[in-house]
Amino acid sequence: MVVFTNSMFCSIPTWKLGNPKTKQHCSTAILKSPTLTSCQAKRCCDCYDMYKELVPYAKAWSWQKTIVDERKAQIERDEDLADTLIVLQHQPVYTLGSGSSEENILFDVKNAPFELYRTERGGEVTYHGPGQLVMYPIINLRYHKMDLHWYLRSLEEVIIRVLSSSFSIEASRIDGLTGVWVGGRKLAAIGIRVSHWVTYHGLALNVTTDLSPFQQIVPCGIRDHQVGSIKGLLREHSHSNGRGTENHQDIDDVQLIDITHKSLVKEFCEVFQVDLQCKPSPVLIS
Repeated sequence: MVVFTNSMFCSIPTWKLGNPKTKQHCSTAILKSPTLTSCQAKRCCDCYDMYKELVPYAKAWSWQKTIVDERKAQIERDEDLADTLIVLQHQPVYTLGSGSSEENILFDVKNAPFELYRTERGGEVTYHGPGQLVMYPIINLRYHKMDLHWYLRSLEEVIIRVLSSSFSIEASRIDGLTGVWVGGRKLAAIGIRVSHWVTYHGLALNVTTDLSPFQQIVPCGIRDHQVGSIKGLLREHSHSNGRGTENHQDIDDVQLIDITHKSLVKEFCEVFQVDLQCKPSPVLIS
C-alpha cells in the first residue's frame, strides 16, 4: 500500500518480509554455496536474485532499509559476517534523490504518469522500469575501502566491464558526472546512500528498457546528454553494418536480459572480491 505524505510524492510504507520463495534465479556457475574456505578467502555476500521479476519500488526500498538496520545492529555486536546484493527489475516508477530539483520533472506531479518517490539517495530524478536491471549492493565499506569516490567508480567499473566483455561495447566515464556512457548517451545511472559506512540504493542499467518515459524528465538533471540502452546500441550497430552484431544477431529481449544479468553478477564479484551465496527471495510482488 502506498501512503501519500502530500499531493506530490509517495512515502515509503511500513512493510515486513514475506515468506521465502522456493524458486531462485542464481546461476550455480557463478554463485557458490557458502563454505568456510570461500568466505575466508573473500568477503561473503548474500544474493537475493529476482532479476526476472518486476518488483514495486516501495517494497524494495523498504526491504533495503530493513537490511541496513539489521546490518548496523550486527556491526554493533561485531557479528557482521556478510554483505548483501539484491538484483531485480522495477515496475515503472520515477524516483528523486534527497536534494533533487523538481525543475527536472516535466510533468504535473499531481497527475504523474507513474508513482513518484523522493528518496534519501544522492542524484537527481530518474526512471526505473521493465528491461532495466537494478543492483542494490548493501555492503560494509569497512571491509572494502572507506572511500565513497572509490565505491562509485567501482560500480561504474562493473558496468564498463559488462559492456566490454559481453557485447564489445566500449563505455566510459565523464569527468564530473556519475554513471556510464557510450557515445554521449548514458546507459547506467548510479545513486547511493551510505549510513555508518553501510551502502544501499545502487545502479540501474538500461538493457531492453523502453526509453520513452525518460522524455518526461531531465534524467539525472543532465540536459545536454541523452539516455541509451544496450538493445538500442546493438540495433544501431546492426543497421550500420547491414547485419547483426557478432554473436548477438538473433538475440531476443529475454536472452539479452539473461546475458547481461549473468555478466553483471560475475563482474560485481570480481570488482568487489566477494563470494555470493544464493538466498531465497522474499515475496515482494503484490
